[in-house]
Amino acid sequence: MRSRSILRSLGEEVRERRKRRNLTQEGLAFDAGVHPNVVGRLERGVYNPTVMILYAISLRLNTSLQDLFAGAAKRQ
Repeated sequence: MRSRSILRSLGEEVRERRKRRNLTQEGLAFDAGVHPNVVGRLERGVYNPTVMILYAISLRLNTSLQDLFAGAAKRQ
């Protein structure tokens, strides 16, 4: 199913950007106001986050939703 590959690509993009900023999953989760399991599941591509969760994560990663999705699209 294509939606799974999109979620996987989005998760990979979040993971790469998080690591570039030397953040742990727990640190990103705390700063974004979400449970640490959310970040882990998102990065593995097994969680379909809400726009609000993605927005909070993108703010902490100093990027835009547009850039997150563009990065994920390049991974397709």
